[in-house]
Amino acid sequence: MAGPVPGTSRLLRTGMGAMAAGLLLIYNSVGAKPSSGPVLGLAAPPAAIGAAGAGPGSVAAPGAPALKPAIPTRLRIPQIAVDAPFTELTLDAAGQLNAPPLDDKNLVGWYRDGATPGERGSAVVAGHVDTAKGPSVFLLLSLLLPGNRVEVTRADGTVAVFSVDSVETFAKNAFPDQKVYGNTPDAQLRLITCGGTYDRTRHDYLDNVVVFAHLESSHKA
Repeated sequence: MAGPVPGTSRLLRTGMGAMAAGLLLIYNSVGAKPSSGPVLGLAAPPAAIGAAGAGPGSVAAPGAPALKPAIPTRLRIPQIAVDAPFTELTLDAAGQLNAPPLDDKNLVGWYRDGATPGERGSAVVAGHVDTAKGPSVFLLLSLLLPGNRVEVTRADGTVAVFSVDSVETFAKNAFPDQKVYGNTPDAQLRLITCGGTYDRTRHDYLDNVVVFAHLESSHKA
């Protein structure tokens, strides 16, 4: 198998670094100060999340057979330098998905009452793009491309490897619950963070960035 073209890895790292620097400049220029509470703003009807079976419009992507349920312990996305532990997420009184704690910039959350990553259904993982203290774990999430890999280490000693299908941005006031959370006939993953314009009055972003991915393979940790 042919090796990489000399200098390619360095150029990719340089390019990613430049994009990250650009995002940091944007962050600093708007004087962002995200709210101190949950800021994801996602409606998450419990009955719609992670249930087995095919929902309206759901299509099985070609991939690996679903795994048995197992709690996720660590998320790795090499393309955007993510290597973070998990915490469990719940819904608030209004039925919206609570965000991960704001005091840890390198932490992602998994909706514990839904599918586990690798299990049949739509497993939901959320993280902050930034907080009042600066950039956070999903700062570069919107830069992922179809075919990029997402690895989830699980408590049963397996690693579920997902392949990105698409990256989409939705207005928070028109969030497509069924598309994001709807039943799926296979094992899929949704990575979610804030995006779009930052509203200084509301101390919140107007959009959500959602990465859609399907289980491609699995192996022992």
